[in-house]
Amino acid sequence: MKVPQVALPMYLGAPDAVQTLWTVLRQALVVAGEQPLPDSVIWPQDLHAHWLSPDLLLSQTCGYPLTHALQGKVQLLGCFRYAAPGCEGMDCRSVLIARDEQARLKLESFRDRRVAFNSVDSQSGYNALRARVAPLAQGGAFFASALETGSHRKSVDAVREGRADLAAIDCVTWALLQIHDAPATHGLCAIGHSAAYPGLPLITSLHTPPRQVQALRDGLHGMVSTPAAANALVQLRISGFETPDLAVYQRCIDMEREAMAQGYPVLA
Repeated sequence: MKVPQVALPMYLGAPDAVQTLWTVLRQALVVAGEQPLPDSVIWPQDLHAHWLSPDLLLSQTCGYPLTHALQGKVQLLGCFRYAAPGCEGMDCRSVLIARDEQARLKLESFRDRRVAFNSVDSQSGYNALRARVAPLAQGGAFFASALETGSHRKSVDAVREGRADLAAIDCVTWALLQIHDAPATHGLCAIGHSAAYPGLPLITSLHTPPRQVQALRDGLHGMVSTPAAANALVQLRISGFETPDLAVYQRCIDMEREAMAQGYPVLA
């Protein structure tokens, strides 16, 4: 029998803490009679291939892929709650970051400046920012240029290094960078936030049977209150676990549709 894939790949600041969470969750699954189970999490390079693997037991994706490329192709397990500025319940926001010398500027003042974003299928780095900028755009444009970086961390680097003037970074990533990689945030500040949207969904393969889905949910509920996981949870700023209906992620689609209705289909 093939060993399933397990990953929590979206927040990279504390890999040892991520492994600790899986170790605690794995023990709960073993007690529930689930097997075989991997000993370690993986850190996939090709996230879309990983998310669509028939052997996927547990992973973390983004709300925009969940409602688009992964629609109908994975099962939603739930969502962590995070204790980071900008989070409320399972909702979070994107932090609009700029350099310290631009701290007094409002978003309107970034017209004809440069923006960085991680990827076009990112809820936090692209879709939420597009929705925030759409009312300000003129003729489908607002920024002088848009730079796709490949990751939130690289977008932070682009702003800090002066290759871009603004980026939208999900508030949990921003908080974790300040804790685990503070030099990356030196000289940067927040000039605003996006509207709220549901946090990163935890998913499993469509092939995962209902019994195992329930075991995962039970294990995740228990993990967030298990003493053995306490330090790792603090390091990752995880404060709870919820099992929302898939319909709550409609807000990601609504943000996209609202921007398009205002004549702003792409971040430009």
